[in-house]
Amino acid sequence: MRLVEKIIEDVKKKQDAAVRFYTKKFDKINLDGFSVTKKEIKRAYDLVDEETIKALRFVKRNIELFAKRQMQQFKDFEVKKDGIVLGQKVIPIERIGVYIPGGNYPLPSTALMCIVTARISGVKEIIACSPKIKPETIVAADIAGADKIFRVGGAQAIAAMAYGTETIPKVDKIVGPGNIYVTAAKKAVYGDCGIDFLAGPSEIMIIADESADYRLVAIDLLAQLEHDVNSKAFLLTNSKKLIKKVKNEIDKQLKGLSTNLIIKKSIKNLVITLVKNIEDSIDIANKKSPEHLELQLRDPEKYTDKLKNYGSLFIGKFSAVVFGDYCSGTNHVLPTGGSAKYAGGLSVKDFVKLQTYQKINLKGAKKLGPTASKLSRIEGLSAHNKSVEMRLINNYIN
Repeated sequence: MRLVEKIIEDVKKKQDAAVRFYTKKFDKINLDGFSVTKKEIKRAYDLVDEETIKALRFVKRNIELFAKRQMQQFKDFEVKKDGIVLGQKVIPIERIGVYIPGGNYPLPSTALMCIVTARISGVKEIIACSPKIKPETIVAADIAGADKIFRVGGAQAIAAMAYGTETIPKVDKIVGPGNIYVTAAKKAVYGDCGIDFLAGPSEIMIIADESADYRLVAIDLLAQLEHDVNSKAFLLTNSKKLIKKVKNEIDKQLKGLSTNLIIKKSIKNLVITLVKNIEDSIDIANKKSPEHLELQLRDPEKYTDKLKNYGSLFIGKFSAVVFGDYCSGTNHVLPTGGSAKYAGGLSVKDFVKLQTYQKINLKGAKKLGPTASKLSRIEGLSAHNKSVEMRLINNYIN
């Protein structure tokens, strides 16, 4: 936090110069300009093969489909009674900043998840920041609908979006995952700028019984562990045979993975637990509140209503986390570290404000007046009390 706070203060004071300095220091890149120009966007399309572009557009459509349905849940409305009109307006946030990681792997999928959802929510302007940005990420951000794309990352990018620089505009809210420094920076700027949530290392929990395919269980655990050396994986099962088969399969499959060097470090975070029955696993899952929760059970539907805390739920052996990560349509920016107890994944809700209003006539004021007057006296707020009484004095009203 001390390092991040120093970076933020420097960006606030020196703006573009500080962003340029820290980009050189941490990313070893000399940046003449931060913006990805229209010419560079066009070139990125030329560098990315047609099949990839087709896949990115397919993902965009699926995210749009789900986000549009989510948006239908948020509506303007009015309630009218006794001269009182109470209302709600759904108002999009005006300017959003999206952080797209660019560390171990390029993440064009994150660009789609965040930007498409913001666009469906009606956000007026969306800017994207990503370090060492790859052509695939540029294309994804453009397809998703970003208004501006910047080739900067780290805590300096968060600070730039939170406070603005000569080049990077100040945003109202920042969304998107990042490393420990990005997360610390989001925490530090919160209050001056909105954020989605603080994301920690990625995690998966699989609840499985003797009917589960041990090969699929093994590969899904490995798929999570390859994200990062701090990634976490949990297997809960009531089958000793499954545990033995999964452990052997992990050793077998690990040898053929290009990411095995990362997994060999993160595998220390794999916890396999034998439980007495599946109901015990449900209790553990609700307490642990994992980011991704897979049910590889004979009758998974039997347990879905009992599960309350998870970032996203994957029901049945064909519902792999990888589909949610990339293309099914639900958002892959999800709460971690137990925060699914009180938060859900990124959604249209993160890009709109539910703002209320009221319109009260004389009849309504007389209806509410005695109660407001009584409570203001109890709380000792005399100006509050007078605000009520003045509206109810006949001479004042006339």
